[in-house]
Amino acid sequence: MSELTAIVVTHDSADVLPACLAALSREGVPAIVVDNASRDSSVAVAEAAGARVVRNARNEGYGRANNIGVRAAASAEYVLVINPDVELQPGAVTALLTAARAWPDAGVFAPRIVEADGRHFYQPRSLLAPYLTNPGGRLDLPEGDACAPFLSGACFLVRRDLFLSLGGFDEAIFLFYEDDDWCRRLADAGHALIHVHGAVALHGRGRSSAPEAGRVFRSRWHLAWSRAYVSRKYGLPDPSPSTVIVNLPKAILSALVLRRAGVERYGGSVAGAWAAWRGCGALDREGLS
Repeated sequence: MSELTAIVVTHDSADVLPACLAALSREGVPAIVVDNASRDSSVAVAEAAGARVVRNARNEGYGRANNIGVRAAASAEYVLVINPDVELQPGAVTALLTAARAWPDAGVFAPRIVEADGRHFYQPRSLLAPYLTNPGGRLDLPEGDACAPFLSGACFLVRRDLFLSLGGFDEAIFLFYEDDDWCRRLADAGHALIHVHGAVALHGRGRSSAPEAGRVFRSRWHLAWSRAYVSRKYGLPDPSPSTVIVNLPKAILSALVLRRAGVERYGGSVAGAWAAWRGCGALDREGLS
């Protein structure tokens, strides 16, 4: 059994993938690239870097594609789920594995994520984390290893058998909130979420996929839909009505002043919330059901 395999999901990610795979190679981590029907050279880039490639005939979404990758890593004890726009810094893998051995009962281990502007990404609360409440959203950045209410799906290490035993990412979700849901299920199963301060990863947020027409509308649709879905899943109030009420006037105003960016942003939120309110599925929208 190999100790660790990285899972990288791509969709038109050729511009950022080389740095991600090069950093994994420097850390001695083999990679499985699960390609979501890219239209660019993502597959060729992955193959040239020596990664094993799983080609999906269609875009399966983030969580579903990662599940495919984790199942394919049959010989690995641990898997490292990592976005193609994340670049591990030297020593990050060693720090993550050291933490995993030090706290074997914990569930998931994530590095200190540094954004392109130098800020340290740390989410001080989660919609789904009643076990570590922070109603005001106060942000106190950890100065060392710490338990967290939420760890970003952009990069984390987990035992493969634990990931699969808890069902992996929820496959009803195409995009967004799959990491919140996964963290909630880990915590409910009695596992801590560990922020590993000595492991550093650079994150080019929003650069995993190349820009395309309608991307903002689609992203906002899934953001609104997924928030409603996970809220209902855990018995929380449905945010769909308020999302429609808040965003519909903004979408109409943007249309009146011919502001396309606003129409996409606010219109996408309205459409996603309305679909969730009516009981439509995200997979239906993407032709995956």
